[in-house]
Amino acid sequence: MNNILSEKEYQHFIMDRLVQDNGYIVRKATNYDRFFAMDRELLFRFLNDTQPNEMDALRKIYKTDLEDTIVGFINAEVTKARGSLLDVLKHGIEISNMKLELMYTKPATTFNRELLAKYEKNIFSVMEEVWASDKERVDLVIFLNGLAIMSFELKCNAAGQSYQDAIYQYRVDRDPKTRLFWFKAGCLVNFAMDLEQVYMTTKLAGNATFFLPFNMGNGEGVNAGAGNPTFKDKYSVSYMWEDILTKDTVLDLISKFIFIETKESKDELTEKTKKSENVIFPRYHQFDVIRKLLGDVRDNGTTQNYLIQHSAGSGKTNSIAWLAHRLTSLHDADNKIIFDNVVIITDRVVVDRQLQKAIMGMEHKAGLIRVMDDKCNSADLAIALNGNTKIIATTIQKFPYIVDSVAGLKNKHFAVIIDEAHSSTAGKDMAAVTKSLGAGEQEGIDVEDMITGEIRRNGKQANVSMFAFTATPKPTTIQLFGRLNTKGQREAFHIYSMKQAIEEGFILDVLQNYTTYDTFYQLNKEIEEDPRCKTADAKRQIARFVELHETNIAQRVEVIIEHFRTTVMPELGGMAKAMVITASRQGAVKYRQAFENYTKKKGYTDIKALVAFSGKVKLPDDETEYSEASMNGFPEDRLTKEFDKDEYQVLLVANKYQTGFDQPKLCAMYVLKKLKGVSAVQTLSRLNRICPPFEKKTFVLDFANTYEDIKAAFSPYYTTTLLSTSVTPTAIYDLEAQIDAYTVLDPDDIEKANELLYKKNISAKDKQKLTFYSKRAKNMIEKYDLIKQHEIVSAMRHFVRFYEFLLQASCFEDTDLHKKYNFITYLLAYINIKHPGGGYNLDGKIKATNFVQKKVEEHTTSNLVAQPVVKLPTAESFGLTEAKEERLSEIIAEINSRTGKAYNNDVAVKAMLQIRDILLKSDKLKTSARNNTVKDFEFSYFDDIDDALIEGLEQNQDFFSLLLSNEEIKRQVLGIFTEEIYKSLREA
Repeated sequence: MNNILSEKEYQHFIMDRLVQDNGYIVRKATNYDRFFAMDRELLFRFLNDTQPNEMDALRKIYKTDLEDTIVGFINAEVTKARGSLLDVLKHGIEISNMKLELMYTKPATTFNRELLAKYEKNIFSVMEEVWASDKERVDLVIFLNGLAIMSFELKCNAAGQSYQDAIYQYRVDRDPKTRLFWFKAGCLVNFAMDLEQVYMTTKLAGNATFFLPFNMGNGEGVNAGAGNPTFKDKYSVSYMWEDILTKDTVLDLISKFIFIETKESKDELTEKTKKSENVIFPRYHQFDVIRKLLGDVRDNGTTQNYLIQHSAGSGKTNSIAWLAHRLTSLHDADNKIIFDNVVIITDRVVVDRQLQKAIMGMEHKAGLIRVMDDKCNSADLAIALNGNTKIIATTIQKFPYIVDSVAGLKNKHFAVIIDEAHSSTAGKDMAAVTKSLGAGEQEGIDVEDMITGEIRRNGKQANVSMFAFTATPKPTTIQLFGRLNTKGQREAFHIYSMKQAIEEGFILDVLQNYTTYDTFYQLNKEIEEDPRCKTADAKRQIARFVELHETNIAQRVEVIIEHFRTTVMPELGGMAKAMVITASRQGAVKYRQAFENYTKKKGYTDIKALVAFSGKVKLPDDETEYSEASMNGFPEDRLTKEFDKDEYQVLLVANKYQTGFDQPKLCAMYVLKKLKGVSAVQTLSRLNRICPPFEKKTFVLDFANTYEDIKAAFSPYYTTTLLSTSVTPTAIYDLEAQIDAYTVLDPDDIEKANELLYKKNISAKDKQKLTFYSKRAKNMIEKYDLIKQHEIVSAMRHFVRFYEFLLQASCFEDTDLHKKYNFITYLLAYINIKHPGGGYNLDGKIKATNFVQKKVEEHTTSNLVAQPVVKLPTAESFGLTEAKEERLSEIIAEINSRTGKAYNNDVAVKAMLQIRDILLKSDKLKTSARNNTVKDFEFSYFDDIDDALIEGLEQNQDFFSLLLSNEEIKRQVLGIFTEEIYKSLREA
């Protein structure tokens, strides 16, 4: 590797590489025509060489004016309002009924030798020290057939400069009106590059010029981040001349990737629609994933599925559009088209129009894409799948309805692109996708054969490849779409990590400026009686009672509004907005009411809130029926546009807008509900969008979760997500044995029911028989007590869910088991137990007083550490433990410090957590957990508790002494940790 010490040496080094490795021609800067941003001599060398007949015909018409005429015409085409250099390069020009091509792309097949020959005649050239104007000298300019397509400002780190100096040069010293830099008419892209990093822009706009990184990413797996790798024998940015500037890549970029995006926005004052344009140039990870996917598909056809783990801020819509467009014309080594149709599936109810615009921007061809919007039904989708539309975009909800109606698809090949793949990909909807498009055939009329065929169709289909995009892959998603690495773990085919996106500045780290609050209160019983009730039910009712308590809401609203007005509102030039995550629809209504009461009382006119929840809600002791539309004063479908206006600052939501909502002005989030796993990541990620040109900061005030819990939720998705376990049939057989042990299913009924289910024309009498078999099983279940009934139904539901996943993730076949699955599925629909049963209504029986909102922790840096390994849920974890029952007074004692005394709640909780932490360090308990069931583990657990209490005696003498002296209270209080400690130690 040359030891480059100056910018000039770097310049010459790149030029040498382009000439020696890539066949470029070096041209003198004197050949540059600054008025038209071209090298005229090379332009006409290309035209005369590739299209001699057309040039001869035009020469007869224009004679000695031909060159000036062509140059003037090209210039007029690229500089007019709707014109662009990109359009002229892709589609050529037409003069006097003569078509002239300005570049030739590589043909999709090798059949057309003439086109291949012309493709080889494209001329690539480079100039150094190009005077774009009297005041502007550019380091390097790249030309295609004489037309300037790329500019480079180079900096050498060894000389004390970096890409940032090059960016400054573009912003300050380069005039956007200079012909070379003229938006859409000049260079397609401008690069700022040093020896280590590359940044790019497609639109110069003075100080407002927005540069994007064009780096490979540095490191792999958990170490992946921004920047580029360090190599022993070459520069970190060597991929630029080794790959990006090669002839094939440049032509690929121009013909297949770069496109012009048009955005529309409404001027609130004039009501006129404004249009803005951007030239979209792929970021490195986007270009990389498309090429790698195409290469793998070219080799493997439709045999593989693909998981693409790309963070929020990765430009997923454009990545999907590029992939869909390229897959429509992808040929294999034998020049055969691989896919007949590309189906894009989203779990959003209304398919994103942005996707359609992106695809049409790449190739404006009638009939290329059809979006099945909310006006289309499943019959329309079936027609589209059977037709010639190359790209079909639809919602996953439509697929189950066409399983039996789509015919003749087994001879077609499909690419299915799943937008934001997560839990919906592991259930009946995704099974319906593979079943609809699958090539598996039912070979006979025998019920056994029909069931076997159905099983085969539910798994990976030979004629269907799936491409699943997600930022937060669940274990089930990785199992379905991931592929094995050398360590035996499943992982994504391609990764653009959250860590890299944050470091590159595409998204923000939402775990910075994170503050947690605890709510303290005293809970008392308001009745003489002491009823028995299920702990979980009682706790849920108590939590809901506290959540909706007016004093609690009033205190939290004061914290929220004052924090927003003092800390958040000045952000983004006064345009900052916030979201409040409430725990229920009733909560959303009551918080909105409290919000308005507080702002009215304080006389605040600069803060207004909207509310978002589904359906209609009534509050206790209030006959009014509340809805989102009635409270906001406009229909639901207008909410996003209204919230975008300066008039509104805060959005209070209940299970709405926590995923897929893109509002860059959101700076703060106030969390009032428990968030777990993927849900926590997706909810808090509403804040992570950047909002140029502002330096946006984010704020989170969390009243319901600990900071450690939220970090734990984010850690699997921070870098790469790896699946360490795999699904096995053993687990499903364990579940089957568990269900069989209840003896509620008659094998003969299962057999007869399946014969009816697979009849071609099922009659009313057949349906009566099916109901009879279901009722008989239901009667058997009802012979058990209510708790056991719930246990049986829960086991059956888990069996169905796990079995469906097993079918999709493996080649598993067991006809008898599938019959049982069919029967249980039918039975569950018949039973459909929704009532809680046997619970105890606590309304009016408890009261809460002495509310205090106390700031617990304030975090200004996240220090997030990746925890990439995740595991599949196992059948064992689906089992229910026996429901505990405790007296209501014991439950209140548990909440109010776990004793009958007036211990401070905060102190008591900390005391118990301290015991738990001591127990978690016990080697004796760890050995016991690994070798015993949870019930056997309890013996050693309670033996060790006394040692833990003695160890912690100094810090909490009074409380721990009570527990040591009272065996019953000790078991009641500390028994709540048994299962948690058992699971933690068993997995450690």
